[in-house]
Amino acid sequence: MKQKFIAAFAAVALGFGLFSAGSTALSNSSANAAEATAASTAPTWLKNAVIYQVNTRQFSAKGDFDSVTAAIPRFKSLGVDVLWLMPIHPIGELNRKGALGSPYSVKDYKGINPDLGTATDFRELVTAAHKAGMKVILDWVANHTAWDNPWISQHKDWYTQDGQGNVVPPNPDWSDVADLNYSNSSMRLAMIDALKYWVTAFDIDGYRCDVAGGVPTDFWDAATAQLRTIKPVFMLAEAQGDAGLRSKSFVADYGWQFKDLLVGFGNGTAGKGDFIGYVMQQQLSYQAGTYPMLFVTNHDENSWTGSLKEMYGSGAKTLAVLTFTVPGIPLIYNGQEVDSNKRLKFFEKDLIDWNFTSTRSKTAQAFYTKLIALKTKNSSLWNGTAGGAYERIKNDSSVMITFSRTAKSGNKVIVVLNPSAMAVTSKVEFVKDGKTYFRFSNGTTTKFTGSQVVTLKPWAYEVYSTVKP
Repeated sequence: MKQKFIAAFAAVALGFGLFSAGSTALSNSSANAAEATAASTAPTWLKNAVIYQVNTRQFSAKGDFDSVTAAIPRFKSLGVDVLWLMPIHPIGELNRKGALGSPYSVKDYKGINPDLGTATDFRELVTAAHKAGMKVILDWVANHTAWDNPWISQHKDWYTQDGQGNVVPPNPDWSDVADLNYSNSSMRLAMIDALKYWVTAFDIDGYRCDVAGGVPTDFWDAATAQLRTIKPVFMLAEAQGDAGLRSKSFVADYGWQFKDLLVGFGNGTAGKGDFIGYVMQQQLSYQAGTYPMLFVTNHDENSWTGSLKEMYGSGAKTLAVLTFTVPGIPLIYNGQEVDSNKRLKFFEKDLIDWNFTSTRSKTAQAFYTKLIALKTKNSSLWNGTAGGAYERIKNDSSVMITFSRTAKSGNKVIVVLNPSAMAVTSKVEFVKDGKTYFRFSNGTTTKFTGSQVVTLKPWAYEVYSTVKP
């Protein structure tokens, strides 16, 4: 579920001022390493991972686990590493919204929605993903349950109640779910037991935690510590700006501010200074080895904000380049890789418009496959402390974005990008570094010997990499 408010760009002006004196190299190591226990216990396979979100209900005509399992060779070819499945549990019927209800209205934490398949089907999916070298994380809803979850009738004290003793929703808009009471220690133990169940019984690799900021941090810390006695798990928080969540439990959280910045580019309200301010604030805010998940869309944005076309006009793929090159872990939402512009219904069956054979779809598939390969192969683009330091490259345009990232190994990328619907020309202060770069656009090589005048068409970009994707 999408939180109702998102922190604003509090430090944009400050960030612009800090950068204006020159190109300042930054890395996540500038944050407080003493708090980075989440990063120090994160799985090593996260270092260059790309996440792919599966909306199982809408993924196929059948909307089941078997359809996702059948697609694993395609995921492998695309190059993604982590499959995030939206909640797989039985959906509540009492106070349900729409015909099928929200997957985030959980009726049984240890059960499987029969519309998706059986426990055997799910186990086969996880096994097939692991054999293909991919990981599987589940969407976990710890903030609330369905109204007909047996916990309500058996343990009413596990829920938040009003002055008259009535169980209440987290807020009036979320009327299909009941708010859990984390003052109750028995409920906490039951929740941790359910979290451990999917790791031990099905060998899943972690969780994306819904409304993570609505649950006490000390619960997550206790739960994650127990999960990590079973295996290293990846914990992703649906939260932003909460350093406490990133201290012991969550190595990654949501890059909502970055998404808002990208939407601003799409509608012409954001500029280069906003981008500079965002990156500075991110680098100052995140503990060493932690980072935001960056995206142009996900299940909430697609259903409630708009399609790729609605949010970004013609710039979706260009702005997706930034989600793969700015420090963070990138997300692809199912359908994005074929440039689907369909806005999916949330509470009903509504199949993704795959259209694999269209020119637009083939172009998008080739683009994302190559972009993921660049992320995977060039260590300067890896996640957390495994990745390279960000450095702004100065240019005299108010629009053009230019920056580099350099890994300790010497691997490097340079990004030159026009996040607007107008052509732009600028003098870019490249430096002579002796490195040979491969152009993302065509694979040809180049070297930089100093400043150059660069002209970019609307939404044009180039990524120069010392490693060929």
